[in-house]
Amino acid sequence: MIVQEAQYRDWMLAALAGDTQAYRLLLGGLTRNLRSYFARRLDNGAAEDAVQETLIAIHAKRATYDPALPFTAWVYGIARYKLIDEYRRSKRRATVPLDEAAELFGHDAAQDAIARRDVTKLLDKLPEAKRRLVKDIKLDGVSIADAAMRTGLSESAVKVTVHRAIKSLGEGLEGGDADR
Repeated sequence: MIVQEAQYRDWMLAALAGDTQAYRLLLGGLTRNLRSYFARRLDNGAAEDAVQETLIAIHAKRATYDPALPFTAWVYGIARYKLIDEYRRSKRRATVPLDEAAELFGHDAAQDAIARRDVTKLLDKLPEAKRRLVKDIKLDGVSIADAAMRTGLSESAVKVTVHRAIKSLGEGLEGGDADR
């Protein structure tokens, strides 16, 4: 899937730059994947309609694709909404065969990408030195001792700096929630 992700992303970026051949290849590849996705969840007629609606939505929303995020997560996010729309239209509930139930709890790359984006936006509010320390220690698993050696700070100063940075981010979030 990683090779396919890279290929789809390259085609999408080329298509956004005006390459019609790349766009044709992208839509052809997506059609195959979407047919498989919807065929497991809908009857044949509804599945094909959902594929077409998803392709139309992808076309209509193609300018909203953020190249920093995984392309297939963006596509399957659209497909998931089209599936929900179809369920609502037909007023039926989704059922999953027991042998496919594990997929319900599978890894959601879209959620990971959204979380990464949110954490990055949040960390961008910190000054560079604090951001680097928080990222190194809390996200990348760098030890306090290694971070202290890299920055020239004492281990206690590193701990205090990270603690205060996280506290300030938390206070910023609390203040943002109060405004809602």
